[in-house]
Amino acid sequence: MSTPSTRRTHLRQLTRTAAALAVAAASLAPWTTAQAQSAAGYPTKPVRIIVGFPAGTGPDIVARLLAQKLSEGWGNMGVIVDNKPGAGGLIAANEAAHAAPDGYTLMLGETGQLSIAPSSYNKLPYDPQKDFAAVSQVVSSDFVLLVNPQKVPSKNVKEFVEWSGKQPNGMFLATFGAGTPGHFGAFMFGDAVKIKPEAVHYKTTGDALGGLFSGDVQGVFASVGLAAPNVKAGKLLALGSTGATRANALPDTPTMKEQGYNSLEFTSWFGIVAPAKVPADILAKLSADIQKAVKSADGKTRLEEAGFRVTGTSREDFTRIISADTVTWGKAVAATGFKAD
Repeated sequence: MSTPSTRRTHLRQLTRTAAALAVAAASLAPWTTAQAQSAAGYPTKPVRIIVGFPAGTGPDIVARLLAQKLSEGWGNMGVIVDNKPGAGGLIAANEAAHAAPDGYTLMLGETGQLSIAPSSYNKLPYDPQKDFAAVSQVVSSDFVLLVNPQKVPSKNVKEFVEWSGKQPNGMFLATFGAGTPGHFGAFMFGDAVKIKPEAVHYKTTGDALGGLFSGDVQGVFASVGLAAPNVKAGKLLALGSTGATRANALPDTPTMKEQGYNSLEFTSWFGIVAPAKVPADILAKLSADIQKAVKSADGKTRLEEAGFRVTGTSREDFTRIISADTVTWGKAVAATGFKAD
């Protein structure tokens, strides 16, 4: 049987516990309210978009146009493009994957970082499937086989293949880095035309084009956005594109399929991803705002003029695209036997 003293001690313990729970509940109330209103008030400060490639490249062009349109839609709230080039975009991807999951750090990801890297690297500092939440694929981009008409006397893919087969040192194709879509595209091209090309990896797009102008390499698979200005200026010649249909920016360039190379259909894409634990309501708002921005008359026109195909997908569709392309590019990587350090 309990004594009066025991009962008083027990009552004091219950009183202290109740008080502690009341304080805890009060402290949680503002947090709960903030969470419930997170999407409605988002953003309340500048948003950063990390890009794993230098200024002036395709991803940078897309990111800056998107940043401008989002800022306008958010009442001119600042959207900052933060270029973090290096290691084929892996440095940027690693930073973005481990950023605070509050919706204020995003990444304009591309095929290499999210769908090719898992197969081409023995160990990645991030997991594309687990560390990122897909927000929206923004654009896709076909590739174009470029040659220097001053060095290569070919007007189409068949002539280029025949000419390359007669060169004593074989075919040399530039890439914008080991493990990039253009790298594996070069191997896919070799399989299609029955010539094994030597891939020459350059650190930047400028360096790769410099190798093409100097004659150190005979060709390069470049994005339509990069290719179009050089082709229209007469500096380089586009022999064929890798899209399902001709690129709007280069309507006179036939596709690889039109020239009889049915297996040579491959594209790259750029899309916004966020750290995996960003609240779902913020991700939904981001996706809707991005789709609105890139499908607006001004946004769509400017992106198409830069050589891109505007997609502006839902979160669900972008998730499926990343997964499907991981399988597709994984097969291409396996076929080459390539593994990065």
